[in-house]
Amino acid sequence: MQTASTPTHCPYCALQCGMNLSPLPQGGVEVTERADFPVNRGALCGKGRTAPAVLSSGVRLTSPLVRSGGALVPASWDEALDRVAAGLSSARTGYGPDACGVFGGGGLTNEKAYSLGKFARVVLGTSQIDYNGRFCMSSAAAAGTRAFGLDRGLPFPLEDIPRTGCVILVGSNLAETMPPSLRFFGELRENGGTLIVVDPRRTKTAEQADLHLAPRPGTDLALALGLLHLVVAEGRTDEAFIQERTAGWEDARAAAMAHWPEYVERITGVSVPQLREVVRLFCEPETAMVLTARGPEQQSKGTDTVGAWINLCLATGRAGRPLSGYGCLTGQGNGQGGREHGQKADQLPGYRKLTDPAARRHVAEVWGVDPDSLPGPGRSAYELLDALGTDIRALLLMGSNPVVSAPHAAHVEERLRSLDFLAVVDVVLSETAELADVVLPVTQWAEETGTTTSLEGRVLLRRRAITPPAGIRSDLEVLHGLAARLGVEKGFPTDPEEVFDELRRASAGGPADYSGITYRRLAEENGVFWPCPSVPGGEPDDGEDAALDAALDPAEADPVGEATEPDDPTGPTVHPGTPRLFLDGFATEDGRARFVAVSHRDSAEEPDAEYPLLLTTGRVVSQYQSGAQTRRVDELNAAAPGPFVELHPRLAARLGAADGDPLAVVSRRGRAVAPARVTTTIRPDTVFMPFHWPGEGRANTLTNPALDPTSRMPEFKTCAVRVEPVQP
Repeated sequence: MQTASTPTHCPYCALQCGMNLSPLPQGGVEVTERADFPVNRGALCGKGRTAPAVLSSGVRLTSPLVRSGGALVPASWDEALDRVAAGLSSARTGYGPDACGVFGGGGLTNEKAYSLGKFARVVLGTSQIDYNGRFCMSSAAAAGTRAFGLDRGLPFPLEDIPRTGCVILVGSNLAETMPPSLRFFGELRENGGTLIVVDPRRTKTAEQADLHLAPRPGTDLALALGLLHLVVAEGRTDEAFIQERTAGWEDARAAAMAHWPEYVERITGVSVPQLREVVRLFCEPETAMVLTARGPEQQSKGTDTVGAWINLCLATGRAGRPLSGYGCLTGQGNGQGGREHGQKADQLPGYRKLTDPAARRHVAEVWGVDPDSLPGPGRSAYELLDALGTDIRALLLMGSNPVVSAPHAAHVEERLRSLDFLAVVDVVLSETAELADVVLPVTQWAEETGTTTSLEGRVLLRRRAITPPAGIRSDLEVLHGLAARLGVEKGFPTDPEEVFDELRRASAGGPADYSGITYRRLAEENGVFWPCPSVPGGEPDDGEDAALDAALDPAEADPVGEATEPDDPTGPTVHPGTPRLFLDGFATEDGRARFVAVSHRDSAEEPDAEYPLLLTTGRVVSQYQSGAQTRRVDELNAAAPGPFVELHPRLAARLGAADGDPLAVVSRRGRAVAPARVTTTIRPDTVFMPFHWPGEGRANTLTNPALDPTSRMPEFKTCAVRVEPVQP
């Protein structure tokens, strides 16, 4: 039995907190502190601490399932894989390659995401692939690429936050969504810096702020424009920075000047004195940052909203300089890496554009295929789900649960049910897996080695700590088996390091260049920031050696546990990675950042007489995303047992509702029922529901699939609703 603890990373959010997994005498593992990882320094939230609970055979899937007589029943791997191959082949033969869809997830490792994109385009020949990360960071990614020429969640490490002068945190409740990160903001304030939180609710994060703004949901764009108006009016622009390092200022300035403070106050509900105070606190220090999360991003105008906050940074010289800049707090565990290596509808590995002929040639050469054989861009995530059962007849879904997580979820569930064939690859029997024709059980984070990329752009190595149960295969083995059955015998290795080495070659020269990163470096350096191109003559050997084997799998280590010697300092050098982007120039053709002229516009759905309130959605500390895993952990369920409707006392009084009374929230798309939670921490015109649960309390039954025209992000964060008491 393995006795050494294994250093690895949490399976949940994009912090990718470091942890050790230590074997238990009775079997399994427990989480112990790993203080050497700088992001969390040993601290973990309840989700990370209890993560091994999902490894239990009583919680997770342990055998393939196939549908027989209307029910899912156990089957052999050969039967299950044969059925999946037949279902995909039938759709492709009968209706063409694009009748096959592939839907991935932001929790997949880089190796899995890369292989899934390759499988869709090389084996199936389909353009119809996207992933659930479209629902998370796509608006910030689009805005960042438009302004800076490159999207990486944070262009600086988290350790820079305590040393800046001011942070505006827009639409993030990180005290609940990524609790270990809160210490960086506490240290900011201890060092004399200022924290400003923008959120319609007075969340646990807002309680830590020096100033809390509570705008009406859907008005973050107007708020940012009003702040920029005041920056100009008060003479606080950095004219030298604008002149030397940006383009497009005049048009952006003119658009902002149309949003005078009193007008913005009427739209947002944020008072003019508060607006002026934000400008003072942001502009007086020499350095400052703006960080956004899902609040401003999950809107039908999310790209322009993030763009307006970027404009504020550029106009004040708070970008491309040490301890300053705009950043996005990426949500999912591999939300960053998952959007870089090919499972997005319009993308090839290395964050290359699928429409770029040079990118197609490069990746096709790595894959050994004709560039002309690669399909073009396909549908975005919601549009793909909406096309199920009509244009798309068979779907391979890996690591996602859209029955709970997608907007207009009842409609998405109906589309899934209408498919000719559905295969789900997952670790648990999620609500989506329950609808499948075939369910394939796969290994989890502690049972496999692979890489993820954190919200900092730090590529990390997750290490295998335990052997998976008999009857479980890895996602890479699943894709290998399916590819072989569909006529592609080579090109889908099952060893994650072999896949990563191919990913390195495919990403070389691209915006997200991983070519200088190896498993050895990740094991020895505690992660490497991309871009990290290869240096001729400077890459470590890719061959096996005892030191690398020990770093990847402590079970194979020498029991003495001696530390390995560092590489010879006189030998070839390697690229150190890039913790801080844009200090010498932005990733545009001329090195200048781009202002984009944007103007406020209403949300896709505004309140009216029939639906007079606004609904906003979010997360709670003890559950994660669709809850497919966390709802199976007793300790987490005890802390967060089910959905609720958060509402202001004034609204509760009008409804005659008290704490705990069942309330129906009704939108144009459906009805959800959950108990009332009455609190003064929310606006009187707004109600809040967490989105982790299925059934009658499913918040995404209500949400609006209206899409941002650039990012194709649905408008999760605001829609018109009414609230009604539920009669006994």
